[in-house]
Amino acid sequence: MPKQNSPFAPKLLTTLADGYGAASLRRDLIAGLTVAIVALPLSMAIAIASGAPPERGLYCAVIGGFLISLLGGSRHQIGGPAGAFIVLVAATIDRHGIDGMLLATLMSGVMMLGFGMLGLGTIVRRMPNPVIIGFTAAIGVIIFVSQIRDLFGLTLSAKEPAALLPKLAVLAPALDTINIPALILSALTILIILVVRKHRPQWPGFLIAVVVAGMLTSFMAYPVETIASRFGAIPAGLPAPSIPAWDGARMLAVLPDAFAFALLGAIESLLSAMVADKMAARNHRSNTELVAQGVANIGVAIFGGIPATGTIARTATNIRAGAVSPVSGMMHAVYLLAFMLLLAPLLGAIPLAALGGILAVVAYGMIEKHEIGEILRGRSWDAAILIATFLITIFRDLMEGIAAGLMIALLRFLLIKMRGKSAS
Repeated sequence: MPKQNSPFAPKLLTTLADGYGAASLRRDLIAGLTVAIVALPLSMAIAIASGAPPERGLYCAVIGGFLISLLGGSRHQIGGPAGAFIVLVAATIDRHGIDGMLLATLMSGVMMLGFGMLGLGTIVRRMPNPVIIGFTAAIGVIIFVSQIRDLFGLTLSAKEPAALLPKLAVLAPALDTINIPALILSALTILIILVVRKHRPQWPGFLIAVVVAGMLTSFMAYPVETIASRFGAIPAGLPAPSIPAWDGARMLAVLPDAFAFALLGAIESLLSAMVADKMAARNHRSNTELVAQGVANIGVAIFGGIPATGTIARTATNIRAGAVSPVSGMMHAVYLLAFMLLLAPLLGAIPLAALGGILAVVAYGMIEKHEIGEILRGRSWDAAILIATFLITIFRDLMEGIAAGLMIALLRFLLIKMRGKSAS
């Protein structure tokens, strides 16, 4: 690990050097447990929505979460699986299988490590706000559509594609197979989360909703799919580490996916770190954070998880729970591993409709309605950037959406420069 005065020194070293006693440790232990309770159902839900078994999300949260906090450039960043990755991971698994996704994750880790070592963190964090808002809103819409099957308990006659329009084409004919108990459970899950969020925001709404839905499914014998019925039992622990199968042809095939993972991971993690800075009145080290994200994704791939990044909602929860240092993020990973070891049989009883309800709430929260309204009412260039990013992300591709938004932003910049020169 670099020394404290190194430009890549993790924030953990800084916080320990500032003085770290029993009171700080107690606050971090409580905050870590709070975040772990939130992360437990969310990590499994994101993995399932990505086309992977639920344990792959837990592997990501345990390994990625621990390494990001241990090595990262933010005091409060919580790493793990993120909703923004669902579409990319699903498409990669659809094209290359789980093994291809793991190889792409490992390669993306090497790329992010390079981003940080080259000092590109300061560039990535300057992404235009309309691009970020449009991209995030599009991801929210795509995530919601990806949960229609489980929200309504639909029985599909064909494999559900990763892309939006083909997905809708498969879902539409299945609407007459709606499972009423599944619909009730998903609606109840959403209702519980919203009520808890409004009246008892300090309570773990996700976990409460999942527990209630699981109890109803078990005690009332609801005929709905559960984690165990679709995926089998959750493993009680981590798998043995192994390097994903690779050769030149396979690496070349997954290279575009690996680059997309790396770019999105860099954007998402630094955006999350900036949110943490505002909430906690701190400053993160962007390049250190990218190095940590790179190491974490290499580790995640070796242990079979889906890609890891900084997660805004869990990071905010960590700060609100009173976290003092990266120890809380490390402990959140330890707690999750303990949950896997002790509660694996119970996790299999969670109904998929409840996880669909969780992701529906997450998807809605990703659409920043106030920010979108302000951008659309403001300058026409910003509105054009937002709309182009949103539409192209939804109907074409994530990276094409970001590229389109950046190209319009660059065009605006060049026109302003040209006008300035002509005026002078």
